Amino acid sequence: MSNDETPTTDDTTEPPAPAGRRWWAVDRRTLGLRGAAAVVLGASVATSVFLFVENKDSKDLLAAQQQAREAACRYGPVLADYDSKSLDTYFAAVLDGATGDWKKQFEATSTELRDALTQGEVVSKSTDTQCALRGGDESSAEAIVVIGTTISSLGTEHKAKPGQLSMVFSLRHDDDRWLVEKVNSPLPAVPAQ
Repeated sequence: MSNDETPTTDDTTEPPAPAGRRWWAVDRRTLGLRGAAAVVLGASVATSVFLFVENKDSKDLLAAQQQAREAACRYGPVLADYDSKSLDTYFAAVLDGATGDWKKQFEATSTELRDALTQGEVVSKSTDTQCALRGGDESSAEAIVVIGTTISSLGTEHKAKPGQLSMVFSLRHDDDRWLVEKVNSPLPAVPAQ
């Protein structure tokens, strides 16, 4: 090496950063990771809460629909079981499960119905009840009810004859009970002559 030559150093390396600057770089990375973790955690909690609420709403809806179907299945035989010799019990039971238009309609026609059943000496018994929910939510529902019956009267010479009633009930959840608000009984098909 000659005197004129000076030793050279590698200029590609940077001098070490001052201590404060290094801390800031590490802190930014840590803050970024912590921020990302917080976002992921927040999203997880929000998703969990959403799924919990959805599941609870689903369970509440299914429970309400089941209660409505069971109420319709209990009420069907109430309509089909009567004896002309003890109609007071029958009318009380029908009205106990009724509300709205159905209750008004039944009350309005009860005198004529009582007279017809008493004069005909009619006795009706339910033999089988099948129910299905057509649709509904937590406050109202619609159920299809099919009831197998036996009916005897003066017209059948007091011999029980099998029959079937098909009805659609509109139900309403009222005072922690499902009550029948409307009853639709489609007319049976008339056989061709």
